[in-house]
Amino acid sequence: MVNTKTQSKVFISHGNDEEAITTVAKFVENLGLRATVLDVQTTNGLTAIENLEKYSDDTEFAIALLTPDDVGAFKDEAGRQLKPRAHQNVIFELGYFIGKLDPNRVCLLYKEGIELPSYIPKLVYVPMDSANDWKFKLGQEMRNAGLPIDMNKIL
Repeated sequence: MVNTKTQSKVFISHGNDEEAITTVAKFVENLGLRATVLDVQTTNGLTAIENLEKYSDDTEFAIALLTPDDVGAFKDEAGRQLKPRAHQNVIFELGYFIGKLDPNRVCLLYKEGIELPSYIPKLVYVPMDSANDWKFKLGQEMRNAGLPIDMNKIL
């Protein structure tokens, strides 16, 4: 049995795509890491930001999972072409972890066709493709950040 206290902790920031959340969390856990998904943690009467602070305390890496849960457009383009976007909490948490950890310890994993945040230096953008190439790229990023990743477990 693995001691979860000694496992490297990976925080997964997400919207409403349950299938994508489950897929990413299982991938992280199959690598021998501990996946933290805020929605499944106990709140203990804390506010959302207090829970974020509590459950991110010993996080070593964060994945911002951008899925098309909202739509939006630039003010001048409103009403013309609404584009799929991630929930605003995911964008907020992305910035939170960039500040808390470092851009080299945060990866933006996104579904194709979603509007992405403007270029953020040092942040890696990985498309969540159907061929599952994202798993190798994400594993590589976590390994580059110093997490104990056995790349053979990805195959």
